[in-house]
Amino acid sequence: MARRYAPAFAFEYVEGGAEDELALARNRQAFDRWRFLPRTLVNTTGRHARTTLFGVEQPLPLVIAPTGLNGILRRDGDLLLARAAAAAGIPFCLSTVSNARPERVIEAAGGRVWMQLYMLNHPALVDDVVSRADSAGCEALVFTTDANVFGSREWDKRSFRAPGSLSLRRLLDAACHPRWAWDVAIPHGLPRFVNVMDFLPPEARSAKAGVSLIPALFRPSIDWDDVARLRDRWRRRLIIKGILDPADVERAVRLGCDGVVLTNHGGRQLDTTVAPIEVLGEIARAYRDRITILVDSGFRRGSDVAKAMALGAHGVMVGRATLYGLAAGGEAGASHAIAILASELDRVLGQLGCRSLAELGSAMLREGPPTVAFPAES
Repeated sequence: MARRYAPAFAFEYVEGGAEDELALARNRQAFDRWRFLPRTLVNTTGRHARTTLFGVEQPLPLVIAPTGLNGILRRDGDLLLARAAAAAGIPFCLSTVSNARPERVIEAAGGRVWMQLYMLNHPALVDDVVSRADSAGCEALVFTTDANVFGSREWDKRSFRAPGSLSLRRLLDAACHPRWAWDVAIPHGLPRFVNVMDFLPPEARSAKAGVSLIPALFRPSIDWDDVARLRDRWRRRLIIKGILDPADVERAVRLGCDGVVLTNHGGRQLDTTVAPIEVLGEIARAYRDRITILVDSGFRRGSDVAKAMALGAHGVMVGRATLYGLAAGGEAGASHAIAILASELDRVLGQLGCRSLAELGSAMLREGPPTVAFPAES
């Protein structure tokens, strides 16, 4: 449904991975290495998937991950996702390169809102994002560390004949999607990068020009001193997103961070990386009692979520899964995507003989070679 609704260039922006998209494919393949070992003859009546993240109970172990340029799928896409998250009782994380400011999201959608931060090459811009997130009352600041050098998404690039200018083929394709055009492009113009536009030249503030200029703002010199400064300034929950190496988790713990997100950026940055689910067990065994561990990249099923929780995650971030719902049906579509994951997770818990997430554990998993070769998503 999402593919039919959105023009190819917008859908490819969501779907595309870096370079040969091997990391994108591996994120899915890695889940098949883990097989369930269910218990039987267990009464699972009244089972639930409730959990607690950062001291707040929620009905599902999910967080909607920060994704940029959601307004290219639906007008006010960030608000629609935030409302779906609030209705489901789970946190929503707003991206620095979103099309809505945090104060507007909190006012219009409510719920638990986190703010994602890129350490861009403009100190005043970073200071502005952090200040507004603080003033708006965002529950957590999520510092993304794995985009200091912007990834090469070749599939996405092929949609453009020049930066910000679609190829003739893609323009004709967009014209064949009038529902999308009327919702996103025609009445008010393309969405703008509102959190950074005050620091861009006027001609670069819309999505059309901004997509080619914003990558140049990413600062390759970020280091752990930046984390220490954020920790001194931000007094609420500080989460580091972009970690795969256990040594980096140790650094985050020592600096007093509240959480980490194990991720390879959905296969959109460094290609051929390990899948986060492959290192989750090792990291959880060492650090689960010392820091909150979230994981993302490749999650499409409730069974994927169950595997992550069994391996020791405290929660799971989902990105593309809810974007499919957003494109397919706006807020209702995003809510439906969450409901699908919730239903699948509930069913898997029952089939495993578990009454709650707390009863999941690595003893319910067996590791082996993949039996299904998933193609890169296209």
